[in-house]
Amino acid sequence: MNMNKYNYLKVEAQDGACIVSINREDKLNSLNSDVLSELLSFFNSVDTSAYSSIILTGSGEKSFIAGADIQAMRDMDPKAAMIFTKLGQDTTIAIERCSIPVIAAVNGFCLGGGLEIALSCDFIFATENGLFGLPEVSLWLIPGFGGTQRLKKFIGLAQAKLLIYSAKRINTLEAHVLGLVTEVFSSKEEMIASCLSINEQMKKNSPLAIKCAKRALDKNDYSSMESGLSGELTEFLSLFESYDMREGTGAFVEKRKPQFKGI
Repeated sequence: MNMNKYNYLKVEAQDGACIVSINREDKLNSLNSDVLSELLSFFNSVDTSAYSSIILTGSGEKSFIAGADIQAMRDMDPKAAMIFTKLGQDTTIAIERCSIPVIAAVNGFCLGGGLEIALSCDFIFATENGLFGLPEVSLWLIPGFGGTQRLKKFIGLAQAKLLIYSAKRINTLEAHVLGLVTEVFSSKEEMIASCLSINEQMKKNSPLAIKCAKRALDKNDYSSMESGLSGELTEFLSLFESYDMREGTGAFVEKRKPQFKGI
């Protein structure tokens, strides 16, 4: 695999791990079609036999992934929205079904589609400055990249409903208490070092056994996940012809409070 073929990803091998950084720092590493396409291409083509784990992080200190690119989504018609949302779902499925462990190393903002990417990883490490949430309903949307299906696996159905319905944002310590974040670190450097330490521990074990364990742990979720994602996509797309969609995206871009009408 050519590690230099990407425009929005930085890929490097280190001590038997593959570190993948979303590299759109000027946009807080937000997700557009190009970023998602590169992530999907990477996870579909990576030689997993060459690594013990993949560490997924965001460039810079401010943001893991701040969410989907709302400016780009504002002008989408339902057909374009379906293509974009399906691309996001396909990307999270590719991450989730990667045959080796994938660690989300979260620094700063982890919102919307960014949290949905993190939820598709095996576990989430985070720095103390992390900020987590699925704020889509405050914009007019619902989570569309699998958030409605995966968040409840991490924190339970009731807490998932509370976070989604309220559009509440929580810090790293709150996310740790809920079970969303596995470990907390004071700096990004410390976090990446810990990821590499975990990778060293995994290198000592049977790679085949780890792959089999991962398949066994996730196996029962696959059929229900596909059904859930299909329902999520249907509900997501139903919003693209609504007044609230245009009002919500317009208010976000114009930095004003939206006036929703429920239509």
